[in-house]
Amino acid sequence: MPRTTTIALVGVHGYGTVHLDNLRRLGDRVRLVAAADPRPPAPGTLPEHTRVFPDLPTLLAATDDVDVVIVATPLHTHLELARTVVDRGIDLYLEKPPVLTLADLRVLEAAAARSSARVQVGFQSLGSRALRAFADDRFDLGPVRAIGAVGLWARDRAYWERSRWAGRRELDGVAVVDGVTTNPLAHATATALAIAGTTAVADITQVTADLYRANAIEGDDTSLLRVSTTRGIRVTAGLTLCADEQVDPYVEVHGRRRSARFFYTEDIVEVDGRSERFERDDLLENLLDHRDEGVALLSPLSASGAFVAVIDAVGRTAPHEIDPAFVTARGEGPARRLIVDGIEDAVVRAVDAEATFAELHLPWARRTARDVVLTLPGDGSPMAELVDGAGTARSSSPRPYLHPLRTPGGVTVTDHHPADHDWHLGVSVALQDVDGTNFWGGRTYTPGEDYIWRDDHGRIEIAGVERIADGAVLDLRWIGPDGSVVVRERREMRLIHRDERAAVIELSFELSPATDRTVMLGGPGSNGRVGGGYGGLAWRLPACVDIDVRTPSARGEAAVHGTVAPWLAWSAAFAGPTDHSPAAPPTAEATIALAPADDVSAADPWFVRVAGYPGIGAALAWDRAVAASPSAPVRRAYRLLVADGRLTDAEVGALLA
Repeated sequence: MPRTTTIALVGVHGYGTVHLDNLRRLGDRVRLVAAADPRPPAPGTLPEHTRVFPDLPTLLAATDDVDVVIVATPLHTHLELARTVVDRGIDLYLEKPPVLTLADLRVLEAAAARSSARVQVGFQSLGSRALRAFADDRFDLGPVRAIGAVGLWARDRAYWERSRWAGRRELDGVAVVDGVTTNPLAHATATALAIAGTTAVADITQVTADLYRANAIEGDDTSLLRVSTTRGIRVTAGLTLCADEQVDPYVEVHGRRRSARFFYTEDIVEVDGRSERFERDDLLENLLDHRDEGVALLSPLSASGAFVAVIDAVGRTAPHEIDPAFVTARGEGPARRLIVDGIEDAVVRAVDAEATFAELHLPWARRTARDVVLTLPGDGSPMAELVDGAGTARSSSPRPYLHPLRTPGGVTVTDHHPADHDWHLGVSVALQDVDGTNFWGGRTYTPGEDYIWRDDHGRIEIAGVERIADGAVLDLRWIGPDGSVVVRERREMRLIHRDERAAVIELSFELSPATDRTVMLGGPGSNGRVGGGYGGLAWRLPACVDIDVRTPSARGEAAVHGTVAPWLAWSAAFAGPTDHSPAAPPTAEATIALAPADDVSAADPWFVRVAGYPGIGAALAWDRAVAASPSAPVRRAYRLLVADGRLTDAEVGALLA
């Protein structure tokens, strides 16, 4: 029969009450001999035999029969209290997070090693038996590709005013770092890291912390964490305390065959429409079993290094204040809570794309200066700007693109980073399959698996710019996920016509292998997706209405998509030149058009989307891949027309001729 273990509890209020309930559940297996708290417990809260002290040192000085100390105190007090316990050789149950910096973790680990004290960290979700099921691949997910954590909670003003340290980054010269990432939704990140098999500091190669605050606090209440691991699994956590409605947080595990969703507070796993509830091992009980029977600890201090590395990065990153224009207040007084507009969609979208809020260019996110490589002049505002795209999310295949592109009257006819497809970037050159590398962005079409996230995204970088009359010649490098150059591109852009109503840009590109080996240029169409032959020159348009898409011989999306014609035109009502926000009502009519500038380009079909999103393109690999060899590079050339008003077919043809 297990022996009775004597317990001391430090912190009897707050989460300490949960430990009191658990100690009562464990019955005769434990005996709460002492408690410490500067604020005495209410009468009847503790067993009659429990001695109460104002602090831990006083407790330990007066009590010599403590086997295990439970520390359930504010996170900035953990290190000092934990060291005091383990220096005495007493086993410790330490609430999460154990410490706030990697330096503090090393100090605590060294102290525990010297005294041989055992330390269990209170990440309760790590006691779920669902974690073992994931490790054994019971759900037939296949090799894990990526893991995302989504936390959408709501907290009111009373939550942030509950104590002096709530929401603080520092208090009385001591680091506190209280916020959504370190406290209420810390379990989301810790659980995701555990499922990824990422527990040690050495298991992490990079941490990106994109932190924000809508409330009047120092810490973060809305954040995105992205962790790259040595196993090649990326862990992304989108967390907020500014949701409209609170929902159960979950961890999504993406395997090669399928995905599963783990609601870690309920120990429920959903996969393929089925759900299964798992039992959970209590971490204090597990510590007792470890002491009595030698069973392995489920959440030892040694397994918290990866999480502390993440929190260390959080502590070194200042949260960015969210513009109140994007925040809505609900309730009054202590019940008043702030909601970041559209945060639910933003969190899910960011986690899905493994992107920061800044990389998704959300209107309230950090703004970074755009690196404008080339400007085509216009009256007042530039007619077009070529940006390098370096701030694009990795999963959206960073690349240079034209945006904004405007008509002579100032109507913007490009969009970038739209909510439906973050990887749609103005006017750009992109392909989804270049010898297995995705230079388009987003999910990769995979025969037999449809569109799936793969760690196959490349990027296109500008190696050189040569200015010429009315334009420039650019040398670009198409770089694969491993950092090697796959393709070299030479691109030329020139403004060849401009009047008060219309302008025409000539754009050509030539793709050559970076080595002496032939490279295959393809995409969904060449990989078997019928009608999905996009890739090559792509043009994403902004929201518009009254759309008339046409060629000289066909009208409408269904009739034009996939056809070959001398030109493709799109007339519509767009947002006016003085207001380019997505919410602006369409006020100005404009026409844009594409035309091949040589016979080879004229053989490629047109790609058209109207119903799903507004976009057009010239499909380089419509239904078969195209070979680019050192002796035979692939070249395409087009004319791009932008005009105010609805041009007639004759006007379109004349301007593009």
